[in-house]
Parts: sequence; C-alpha cells; structure tokens
Amino acid sequence: MSLRDWIAPARTALLLVDMQVDFAEPDGAMGKSGMDLSMIGAAIRNAAMLADAARGAGVPCLFARLITRQSDETDLLREWKRRRGTDGEAPLCQEGTRGAAFVGPQPRADEAVFSKNRYDAFSGTGLDAHLRGIKRDTLVIAGLTTECCVDSTVRDAFERDYHVFIAADAVAAYEKDLHAGALKALELNCAISASSAEIAAAWKIM
Repeated sequence: MSLRDWIAPARTALLLVDMQVDFAEPDGAMGKSGMDLSMIGAAIRNAAMLADAARGAGVPCLFARLITRQSDETDLLREWKRRRGTDGEAPLCQEGTRGAAFVGPQPRADEAVFSKNRYDAFSGTGLDAHLRGIKRDTLVIAGLTTECCVDSTVRDAFERDYHVFIAADAVAAYEKDLHAGALKALELNCAISASSAEIAAAWKIM
C-alpha cells in the first residue's frame, strides 16, 4: 500500500494541535519568555497548506487547543509548578485572552474544536468519541510543540489503536534537538512521518 492508501480521505482526519498565540507569536507567552520561535513560522505555513489540502479532499479538519482556567488547576499542578519555581508565572492560553487565539489555520463553523487543559488532545475532550463517530481510524497530526503536546497526543492516539502520521515539517519546537529527538522517538515507536507536501499530494490525487 502507498501513502495515499494509508491516508485515504474516507478513513483520515487532520488534527491541528495547539496552534495558538501563546505558543507561536512574538507577543505570546513563549515569545515574551525568550523562546526561539524560528522553527514555528514554517510549521504554521505548512499546517495551513495541509488544512487547505484536507478540506479540498474532504478530510475533516479537527482543532485541539489549550484553554486554562483557574478552576481547572489541580493540587498536583500547583505543586509541580512550585517544585519547578514557576508558580508565579501566568498560565498559558488563559480563557478569553488573545494568547488562547488560534494562529495559522482557523476553524470553520462546521469544524470541531476540542479544548483541553493537559498536554494530550484526547484527555477529557471527547476527541476519541468524535473520531469513532465519524468512522476515522487514521490521524495526520500537525501543530505545537513536537516534544510536548504533539508527542503526548501521538502516543495516546497510537495506544487507542489509531494509525498515526506526523506532518514532520508542520510540527515544531523551540529547540531543534528536542524537535529532532521527539520525531525520532515517535517514528521509532508509534507513528510514520511524511512531509506536508507528500501528504497534500496524496490527498490531491484522490
């Protein structure tokens, strides 16, 4: 079988993870903290191209986003922050702030958006039930960041028996070695990677 068979539109959904201001823009939380955003722009552009290709082929585009609320913070999370010395920092992607807004591909009115308060896009969101409901057994994943929320989501998807493909140039991290290491580990254990151009081309010839 070829890539176009593996990610055929009838079985596949595109999942865009945490493409939000706080993770991606210079005036977002990570940009203000001094993180290197040099990899982020290309990933966003490639994800936008993938979303266009998916929509053209009838592949559902799904969006996962981090939304933080004071009421959602558990004792464990507060203690973890204290141990790291980050308890004085404002939460990322706070509900109702610009930091939580999407960057790059924007969800359309008929596209599902899943809000989470942990790394994994499946955790407490209803994503799994949605995918089962629309009879999708394959995910193409893009988004931010490679070693954190993308990694957690890919691994959980695999454990839930989804076929997982990573758009390797439509994911990014703030450190090149973390990005490369995370991709290598995911490819070794639970996913297949392909370029966004290869994925888009497979969908365009359907």
